[in-house]
Amino acid sequence: MTQTLEPETAVTADDPHARMLAWLRRFEEALTTRDIDRAVAEFHTDSYWRDLVSFTWNIRTVEGHEPIRDMLSARLDDTAPTGFTTVEPATAEGDVVSAFIEFDTSVGRGKGHVRISPDADGVDRGWTLLTTLRELTGHEEHQGELRDLGAVHGQSTDTRSWAERKADEDRQLGRTVQPYVLIVGGGQAGIALGARMRQLGVPTIVVDRHQRPGDQWRSRYKSLCLHDPVWYDHLPYLPFPDNWPVFAPKDKIADWLEFYTQVMEVPYWGSTTCTSATYDERTERWTVEVDRNGERLTITPTHLVLATGMSGKAHVPTLPGQDVFTGEQHHSSAHPGPDGYVGKRVVVIGSNNSAHDICKALVDNGIDTTMVQRSSTHIVRSESLMDLGLGDLYSERAVASGVTTEKADLIFASLPYRIMHEFQKPIYDAIRERDKEFYQRLEAAGFDLDFGDDDSGLFMKYLRRGSGYYIDVGASDLIADGTIALAHGQVERLTENSVILADGTELPADVVVYATGYGSMNGWAADLIGQEVADTVGKVWGLGSATTKDPGPWEGEQRNMWKPTAQPNLWFHGGNLHQSRHYSLYLALQLKARHVGIPTPVYGMQQVHHLS
Repeated sequence: MTQTLEPETAVTADDPHARMLAWLRRFEEALTTRDIDRAVAEFHTDSYWRDLVSFTWNIRTVEGHEPIRDMLSARLDDTAPTGFTTVEPATAEGDVVSAFIEFDTSVGRGKGHVRISPDADGVDRGWTLLTTLRELTGHEEHQGELRDLGAVHGQSTDTRSWAERKADEDRQLGRTVQPYVLIVGGGQAGIALGARMRQLGVPTIVVDRHQRPGDQWRSRYKSLCLHDPVWYDHLPYLPFPDNWPVFAPKDKIADWLEFYTQVMEVPYWGSTTCTSATYDERTERWTVEVDRNGERLTITPTHLVLATGMSGKAHVPTLPGQDVFTGEQHHSSAHPGPDGYVGKRVVVIGSNNSAHDICKALVDNGIDTTMVQRSSTHIVRSESLMDLGLGDLYSERAVASGVTTEKADLIFASLPYRIMHEFQKPIYDAIRERDKEFYQRLEAAGFDLDFGDDDSGLFMKYLRRGSGYYIDVGASDLIADGTIALAHGQVERLTENSVILADGTELPADVVVYATGYGSMNGWAADLIGQEVADTVGKVWGLGSATTKDPGPWEGEQRNMWKPTAQPNLWFHGGNLHQSRHYSLYLALQLKARHVGIPTPVYGMQQVHHLS
């Protein structure tokens, strides 16, 4: 139900919906009359406006009066926002009133979320505002009432069937017809963006070195399952069916990605490796050399998207003795599973998600396994995370209460990163209390636990550094009871048949698994384009929180993700399935606008403070 801002709306003065309508009316009047001072005054001094493309052609959060003033001074005239409405009645929690909103801009339609609360004088002011661009006027996706007819009724000069037209397109794209966008990486991120570009009518190719969509998942260790629940993981347009497992096994995800690519008609080139890429500033186009199953091709897209995954470039430490070790050694990304290691001694270096999964599968098969914990790890039980951490937004309980995926995504996105940790701390305080005995058993076994630098838990660790945690699905109990042996410290060297730690501890080993994480996505830019471009763009991922592995200064958004970078026409897209779904829309709209010639002046380009 959409509520307009007409003054005759019949609500009482103490009704939260009346309060929200009154604030929206004042805010819109200030914007439409271009009274920036009045618009700024509608916010608390400590307030946050997060914009996903609709005002800034960027992903940007402005914090407080002066940054809001600066943004509006630069962008209000061009954006020309109007028509602010509530989508459904506002709700109140304490003195904070929240609502989903819709609005129009000069080029499109937007949705968002707003929270207001009274100031010291009892006047409602904006606390958090989320504005997002959802579609471009005149360039809407062909869905709903706009969906393609499919069949040809009556006479037509084109007698080809749908399949014939698609086959002709596939033969031409990348040869006689160049794509506007080339997406390097065909995992969930690249495929989701490819589907968005397809629906927006932007010529795009997704390339991946694997033969089939989903092979990235098929090639991982056989026990791998998603640790995020199904409600959190839907892809655009095509949600998982209602009988899909809560935690999908890797091979089901692989098959789904292949099915999704076919059904959504994503132009996907498997068995394709990009060997080089250069950017011509004069023509504003890329020249990308690819090897497609032995065929050498030159692709000249306008935009290059690296969707190679934030967990895609394996980090393998260089250690003395690796050349003399007589056993097998490999990174966790290449771990085949336990079948070939019965009777052998395995040392797994690392103590995050992959390390725990691998260790559990090994000991479940009776294999002598030692985990080497080099630094503290955050652990949260899956059941507790689902109930207390995600249950209100992404669960069957949330679905039953009317929280759709779109609503959940908007609520999730509406919390500015500056204050998100304050919302996360109480969740993890409750988890620690609920699972007190569980944590006591782990600590008694010598496991080094943490809850993040500020006790804000898993999701903030993920956003800040993308590592340092394990969602427990059984391995922690095996550590607590000693089934998985535990050692501590940095690795000093390898011998012919052992791993030596810095304190002199010797761990006999026939197999060493480096569960040592992944490098920055920018490492792919360095490999493909060159170190100079990688350094021009700078660090990818992190918020600038000045916490462990996330150096300041404060950025307020994920560095270089889903938005323009310092290298023209180079974009980064990745993250978990949730982020691949949600942020692919905003990246797709930025690319579509450029494709059709809509001016896209970027406000608040991210500064580069750290090299790749």
